Amino acid sequence: MSRYLFTCAYDGAPWLGWQSQAGGGTVQDCVEEAMRGILKQPCRIHAAGRTDAGVHALGQRFHADLPENNRMDAEAWRAALNANLPASVRILHVRLVEQNFHARFSALGKTYEYLVCRAPVMSPFWAGRAWHRWEELDEEKLRRALSLYIGTHDFRRFAARRGNEPEPIPDDYFLRTLDHADFQQDHGEMMIRIRFHGTGFLYRMVRFLVAYAWGVSTGRISLEEVNDALQRPERKTGPRFCAPPDGLYLVNVDYPEEPGQTH
Repeated sequence: MSRYLFTCAYDGAPWLGWQSQAGGGTVQDCVEEAMRGILKQPCRIHAAGRTDAGVHALGQRFHADLPENNRMDAEAWRAALNANLPASVRILHVRLVEQNFHARFSALGKTYEYLVCRAPVMSPFWAGRAWHRWEELDEEKLRRALSLYIGTHDFRRFAARRGNEPEPIPDDYFLRTLDHADFQQDHGEMMIRIRFHGTGFLYRMVRFLVAYAWGVSTGRISLEEVNDALQRPERKTGPRFCAPPDGLYLVNVDYPEEPGQTH
């Protein structure tokens, strides 16, 4: 077997998320079906992480162990998969890696971006791909709210439960470190691009972070309430806001420089 690392992009709107499920309809199911068609046998893939229904990816990563006798190099695999995948899923890059490399466990961090459309009337071409919010906002408050997230925090009040958490939950289960949380204005398209980079993210964490920061920028909640949610994560009181999946993009997964690459 040879292990390959794949980088793929997908429009999340038609899919029920990344993770394979019994009824199908996920990106993983689609990719594995394409690989099965090429190899004439089942092939399991392992991703850097899952994305929810409606969430998009510009740089999702997954690895797969492919038979030595497939006689296809990395470039051939990219071409073959793209020929067998729908237009909403594209393989961008493929490379051979060492057997001890793992798309999830070798990852050092991830970058997510969230798009908020500020136009009074959102273009139909952004439907399902951005959150439409047209109310007045205070940009300085938005920046200050995002800055509160930087550092290592217990983010339990900025996450949802999947239902598969360990019991009892370890003390550090909700600890995550963010080293970047900021935004940029794209005035041409009247879009705000909120970007996060960190070592890892909890279930729906980015969507909660965006919703709380946006609430501060529009006066719906205060900076003190956001800070309280970070400083006193064990509390179960206070508002709960979650932005929709439409505007969320997995931009990139970081690995060590030339992670276990073979030549």
